Parts: sequence; structure tokens; C-alpha cells
Amino acid sequence: MATPTADGAAHAPTSSEYITHHLGHLSNKHQDFVVDFSVFNYDTIFWSITMGVIGCLFMWMAARKATSGVPGRFQAAVEMLVEMVESQSKSIVHGDRSFIAPLGLTIFVWVALMNMLDFLPVDMFAMGFEWLGLTHLFPYHRVVPTADLNGTLGISLGVLALMLYYSVKIKGLGGWLHELFAAPFGIWMAPFNLLFNIIEYVAKTVSLAMRLFGNMYAGELLFLLIALLGSMATAFGVIGHIIAGSIWAIFHILIVFLQAFIFMMLTLVYIGQAHEGH
Repeated sequence: MATPTADGAAHAPTSSEYITHHLGHLSNKHQDFVVDFSVFNYDTIFWSITMGVIGCLFMWMAARKATSGVPGRFQAAVEMLVEMVESQSKSIVHGDRSFIAPLGLTIFVWVALMNMLDFLPVDMFAMGFEWLGLTHLFPYHRVVPTADLNGTLGISLGVLALMLYYSVKIKGLGGWLHELFAAPFGIWMAPFNLLFNIIEYVAKTVSLAMRLFGNMYAGELLFLLIALLGSMATAFGVIGHIIAGSIWAIFHILIVFLQAFIFMMLTLVYIGQAHEGH
């Protein structure tokens, strides 16, 4: 990426310009706030849908190739994943899990695939668009959907909708409304109970989104800093780039799957709480 000067010539971007450019989104308009639902980040939407489709194809292939005999490595890995999610949902959610266990599996696979996009080289798309002459169409392109708070908050709002759905389904509309106004301090403290429960719902939703976003945003930023280290025209810069990049990439593998697991577990916990009364 080259930045034009006042005389029209291009120059190499500064460190600040480099990072700012790579943290920008391909959007319908300039985004003044971290979360703005009037802004559509097309790159976040595209990669979220793409990873969702790939995740569905992944699980479809596993189901299609499943055999009752000795499983292959792919089938064995998927079976271990399914058993892990099933055991976790069984220990957390008490009741009908015909939808909840597949939900947990879907969330884990989807979030893990979105997180794994962070392993792609940070300059791959920028260099590709420049090589194809498409920079004017794609001035910004950010690949990792979970490093966008709009993306993680969107998923968390979906979890909130499921929490409310199961609260009403299990307890009935009247029972849920009574719990909303009567728990945990009694019906005589109804205004305080309502405020307390609303804050609880909001805190669960925001914290679920912020936890995933914060970890992936920090990981993305570190990859950018390591890439800048490699741009130093010194032996120390090149060697440091290779060593630091390799170490962080290996460590980031743990973060990618750990964050997907935590998001799945918290989703199961919140839906499990919706099955229970105060």
C-alpha cells in the first residue's frame, strides 16, 4: 500500500498509516463510532457468511462420509468434537437439548473458522487488490469478522434472542414476566428487580461480544506490529519478524480455539440459566 503525497507521488506508509489502513473496513460510509448499526461493514458480512457456509459444508461432509465401521481421521475428529459439545451441553442445560447441542456445535465451528482467518498474511488481500488493479474498489479490506465489534455484538444479540425465547418457552410468558419483576428481591421491589434483570441481560450480551472482540482485535494488532518489524531493512528486523511471527502464530492457535470454546460455553450457560428460575 502506497500513500500519495501532495505532489501526487507515492511514498511508503508510516507505521501509524499502515496500522490504520489495515484496521479500516470496507463500509457504506465512514464509521465515527466503534459500534454503529447504520454502518454496514461489507467485509465483515462477507467473511461471516462465507465461514458459515464453509462450516455447514464441513459438517455436511462429515455426516455424509460417516460410517459405522472404523472411522477415519476426519470422522474421528468430528466425532470427538460432537461428543465434547454434547457432554458440555448435557451438564449445563437440563431439558430438551435437541436444538441446543447442535447450536453449541454450530457456534464453536463458526466462531473457530472466523477466528482462523487471522492466520492469513496481513498484506495478502491489499497486495492482491493492488496487483489486480482493484484498489479503488477495495481501498480497505479487513478479513477477521470477530475482530469487528459490530460482528461479535451481532452474534451476541442472536444469543440474547435465544435466551429470551427459551425463558418464555420454558416458563411461559406470565412466568417470565413475573420473574422479571419479582426476582431476586421479591415483588415489592419490582422496579429495582426490573432494572437489575435488564442490566443483567445487557451485561451478558455486551460481555460476550467484548470478550471475543478484545482477544481477536489484540491478536490482529500484534500480527500487524510483527509485520512492521519485518519491514525493517536490517538483519535484526528480519530475524525478529520470523521468530516473533512464528511464536505468536503458534500461541495464537490456542487463542483461536479457546475463544471459540469460551463463546460456545457461555452461550450454553446463558441458555441453561434461561431454563431455570431464580
